[in-house]
Amino acid sequence: MLYFNSGCALCLYKPEAVRTLLAFLSTKSPDITLHTICCHYDPNIPSGSRIINVCAGCDRRFRSLYEGVSTISLWEILDETDSFPFPDYAGLALSIQDPCPVRERPEVHRAVRSLLGKMNIQVIEPEHSGTCSICCGDSFYPHLPVAEIHKKMRKRADAMPCDEVCVYCVSCIKSMHIGRKRPRHLLDLLLGESTEPQVTDTVAWHTLLEGYRALHMR
Repeated sequence: MLYFNSGCALCLYKPEAVRTLLAFLSTKSPDITLHTICCHYDPNIPSGSRIINVCAGCDRRFRSLYEGVSTISLWEILDETDSFPFPDYAGLALSIQDPCPVRERPEVHRAVRSLLGKMNIQVIEPEHSGTCSICCGDSFYPHLPVAEIHKKMRKRADAMPCDEVCVYCVSCIKSMHIGRKRPRHLLDLLLGESTEPQVTDTVAWHTLLEGYRALHMR
Protein backbone atom coordinates (compact mmCIF):
# COMPACT_ATOMS: atom_id res chain seq x y z
CA MET A 1 0.00 0.00 0.00
CA LEU A 2 1.20 3.52 -0.84
CA TYR A 3 0.19 6.50 1.28
CA PHE A 4 0.75 10.23 1.05
CA ASN A 5 1.28 11.95 4.39
CA SER A 6 1.40 15.75 4.17
CA GLY A 7 2.11 16.29 7.86
CA CYS A 8 0.41 18.46 10.46
CA ALA A 9 2.55 21.55 9.80
CA LEU A 10 1.81 21.68 6.07
CA CYS A 11 -1.91 21.15 6.70
CA LEU A 12 -1.84 24.20 8.96
CA TYR A 13 0.40 26.21 6.62
CA LYS A 14 -1.16 25.58 3.19
CA PRO A 15 -3.95 22.99 3.21
CA GLU A 16 -4.72 23.71 -0.44
CA ALA A 17 -1.22 22.50 -1.37
CA VAL A 18 -2.08 19.09 0.08
CA ARG A 19 -4.90 18.71 -2.44
CA THR A 20 -2.64 19.85 -5.29
CA LEU A 21 0.07 17.34 -4.35
CA LEU A 22 -2.35 14.46 -3.89
CA ALA A 23 -3.88 15.15 -7.31
CA PHE A 24 -0.44 15.09 -8.95
CA LEU A 25 0.69 11.95 -7.12
CA SER A 26 -2.56 10.24 -8.09
CA THR A 27 -1.68 10.66 -11.76
CA LYS A 28 1.43 8.54 -11.11
CA SER A 29 -0.03 6.10 -8.58
CA PRO A 30 -3.84 5.93 -8.87
CA ASP A 31 -4.11 3.71 -5.77
CA ILE A 32 -2.36 6.19 -3.47
CA THR A 33 -4.25 7.02 -0.26
CA LEU A 34 -4.11 10.21 1.79
CA HIS A 35 -2.84 9.42 5.30
CA THR A 36 -4.01 11.82 8.02
CA ILE A 37 -2.94 10.18 11.29
CA CYS A 38 -0.25 12.25 13.03
CA CYS A 39 3.20 10.61 13.05
CA HIS A 40 3.20 10.77 16.86
CA TYR A 41 0.61 7.97 16.83
CA ASP A 42 0.47 4.46 15.38
CA PRO A 43 -0.31 4.89 11.66
CA ASN A 44 -2.54 1.79 11.62
CA ILE A 45 -1.51 0.74 8.12
CA PRO A 46 -0.61 -2.75 6.81
CA SER A 47 2.93 -4.02 7.25
CA GLY A 48 4.94 -3.43 4.09
CA SER A 49 3.26 -0.10 3.37
CA ARG A 50 5.22 2.91 2.18
CA ILE A 51 4.53 6.51 3.17
CA ILE A 52 5.50 9.52 1.03
CA ASN A 53 6.30 12.36 3.43
CA VAL A 54 6.65 16.11 3.02
CA CYS A 55 7.70 16.68 6.63
CA ALA A 56 11.19 15.61 7.69
CA GLY A 57 9.99 14.91 11.23
CA CYS A 58 7.22 12.63 9.94
CA ASP A 59 9.75 10.78 7.81
CA ARG A 60 11.98 10.06 10.80
CA ARG A 61 9.17 8.99 13.11
CA PHE A 62 7.37 6.72 10.66
CA ARG A 63 10.53 4.89 9.60
CA SER A 64 12.00 4.53 13.08
CA LEU A 65 9.02 4.01 15.39
CA TYR A 66 6.62 1.79 13.46
CA GLU A 67 7.57 -1.70 12.34
CA GLY A 68 6.84 -2.63 8.76
CA VAL A 69 6.58 0.97 7.51
CA SER A 70 9.02 2.35 4.95
CA THR A 71 9.26 5.98 3.89
CA ILE A 72 10.35 8.16 1.01
CA SER A 73 10.34 11.93 0.80
CA LEU A 74 8.11 13.81 -1.60
CA TRP A 75 11.29 15.46 -2.92
CA GLU A 76 12.68 12.10 -4.08
CA ILE A 77 9.40 11.27 -5.79
CA LEU A 78 9.25 14.61 -7.61
CA ASP A 79 12.90 14.36 -8.62
CA GLU A 80 12.19 11.05 -10.33
CA THR A 81 9.30 12.35 -12.44
CA ASP A 82 9.63 13.95 -15.85
CA SER A 83 6.17 15.47 -15.93
CA PHE A 84 6.21 18.04 -13.11
CA PRO A 85 5.91 21.64 -14.42
CA PHE A 86 9.07 23.09 -12.86
CA PRO A 87 9.12 26.92 -12.74
CA ASP A 88 12.23 28.76 -14.00
CA TYR A 89 13.79 31.12 -11.43
CA ALA A 90 16.44 32.41 -13.84
CA GLY A 91 19.50 31.73 -11.71
CA LEU A 92 18.12 32.87 -8.37
CA ALA A 93 20.74 32.33 -5.63
CA LEU A 94 19.57 30.77 -2.38
CA SER A 95 21.19 29.26 0.67
CA ILE A 96 19.62 26.10 2.10
CA GLN A 97 18.67 24.83 5.53
CA ASP A 98 18.52 21.04 5.79
CA PRO A 99 16.23 20.03 8.69
CA CYS A 100 17.51 17.91 11.58
CA PRO A 101 15.31 14.81 11.11
CA VAL A 102 16.82 14.05 7.68
CA ARG A 103 20.40 14.94 8.58
CA GLU A 104 21.43 11.31 7.98
CA ARG A 105 19.51 11.03 4.70
CA PRO A 106 21.85 12.20 1.91
CA GLU A 107 19.42 10.87 -0.68
CA VAL A 108 16.96 13.54 0.47
CA HIS A 109 19.63 16.26 0.33
CA ARG A 110 20.53 15.22 -3.21
CA ALA A 111 16.89 15.22 -4.35
CA VAL A 112 16.27 18.68 -2.88
CA ARG A 113 19.29 20.16 -4.64
CA SER A 114 18.38 18.41 -7.88
CA LEU A 115 14.90 19.95 -7.75
CA LEU A 116 16.39 23.39 -7.16
CA GLY A 117 18.67 22.86 -10.16
CA LYS A 118 15.69 21.90 -12.31
CA MET A 119 14.14 25.25 -11.37
CA ASN A 120 17.32 27.09 -12.40
CA ILE A 121 18.15 28.02 -8.81
CA GLN A 122 21.75 28.35 -7.68
CA VAL A 123 22.45 26.92 -4.21
CA ILE A 124 25.01 28.78 -2.10
CA GLU A 125 25.72 26.28 0.67
CA PRO A 126 26.31 27.39 4.27
CA GLU A 127 29.38 26.00 5.99
CA HIS A 128 27.29 23.31 7.68
CA SER A 129 24.71 21.61 5.48
CA GLY A 130 23.51 18.18 4.40
CA THR A 131 24.75 15.49 6.80
CA CYS A 132 26.55 18.22 8.78
CA SER A 133 23.60 20.58 9.00
CA ILE A 134 22.89 22.50 12.21
CA CYS A 135 19.41 22.79 13.74
CA CYS A 136 17.47 25.93 12.90
CA GLY A 137 16.73 26.26 16.63
CA ASP A 138 13.10 25.19 16.71
CA SER A 139 13.76 21.68 18.02
CA PHE A 140 14.98 23.17 21.31
CA TYR A 141 11.37 24.04 22.16
CA PRO A 142 10.22 23.57 24.93
CA HIS A 143 13.53 22.49 26.51
CA LEU A 144 15.01 26.00 26.56
CA PRO A 145 13.52 29.43 27.31
CA VAL A 146 12.10 31.07 24.18
CA ALA A 147 14.67 33.87 24.37
CA GLU A 148 17.48 31.31 24.18
CA ILE A 149 15.77 29.50 21.31
CA HIS A 150 15.53 32.75 19.37
CA LYS A 151 19.24 33.36 19.90
CA LYS A 152 19.94 29.98 18.33
CA MET A 153 17.60 30.79 15.44
CA ARG A 154 19.38 34.07 14.79
CA LYS A 155 22.78 32.40 14.99
CA ARG A 156 21.78 29.74 12.45
CA ALA A 157 20.22 32.31 10.14
CA ASP A 158 23.34 34.47 10.35
CA ALA A 159 25.36 31.50 9.04
CA MET A 160 23.44 31.57 5.75
CA PRO A 161 25.42 33.24 2.95
CA CYS A 162 22.28 34.49 1.17
CA ASP A 163 19.42 36.62 2.48
CA GLU A 164 16.97 34.16 0.91
CA VAL A 165 17.03 30.64 2.31
CA CYS A 166 15.37 27.52 0.91
CA VAL A 167 13.77 25.43 3.64
CA TYR A 168 11.74 22.23 3.43
CA CYS A 169 10.31 22.25 6.93
CA VAL A 170 7.49 24.60 7.97
CA SER A 171 9.04 25.28 11.38
CA CYS A 172 12.25 26.30 9.60
CA ILE A 173 10.20 29.03 7.91
CA LYS A 174 9.52 30.52 11.34
CA SER A 175 13.14 30.16 12.45
CA MET A 176 14.63 31.83 9.40
CA HIS A 177 12.09 34.64 9.63
CA ILE A 178 12.94 35.21 13.29
CA GLY A 179 16.60 35.19 12.24
CA ARG A 180 15.85 38.02 9.77
CA LYS A 181 16.26 35.96 6.62
CA ARG A 182 13.68 35.50 3.88
CA PRO A 183 12.58 31.84 3.91
CA ARG A 184 11.49 30.17 0.67
CA HIS A 185 9.81 26.83 1.25
CA LEU A 186 10.73 24.27 -1.39
CA LEU A 187 7.08 23.41 -1.99
CA ASP A 188 6.25 27.08 -2.56
CA LEU A 189 9.12 27.32 -5.04
CA LEU A 190 7.85 24.25 -6.89
CA LEU A 191 4.30 25.60 -7.02
CA GLY A 192 5.37 29.13 -7.94
CA GLU A 193 3.98 30.60 -4.72
CA SER A 194 5.31 33.00 -2.10
CA THR A 195 6.32 31.81 1.37
CA GLU A 196 4.47 33.52 4.19
CA PRO A 197 5.82 33.13 7.76
CA GLN A 198 2.26 33.31 9.18
CA VAL A 199 2.39 32.52 12.93
CA THR A 200 5.90 33.40 14.15
CA ASP A 201 5.33 33.41 17.90
CA THR A 202 7.15 30.21 18.90
CA VAL A 203 4.79 29.26 21.73
CA ALA A 204 1.69 30.00 19.64
CA TRP A 205 3.03 27.95 16.73
CA HIS A 206 3.70 24.89 18.86
CA THR A 207 0.32 25.28 20.54
CA LEU A 208 -1.30 25.16 17.08
CA LEU A 209 0.69 22.04 16.21
CA GLU A 210 -0.27 20.28 19.42
CA GLY A 211 -3.92 21.14 18.88
CA TYR A 212 -3.85 19.76 15.35
CA ARG A 213 -2.09 16.57 16.46
CA ALA A 214 -4.70 15.99 19.15
CA LEU A 215 -7.38 15.98 16.43
CA HIS A 216 -5.49 13.46 14.28
CA MET A 217 -4.70 10.61 16.66
CA ARG A 218 -6.56 8.05 14.54
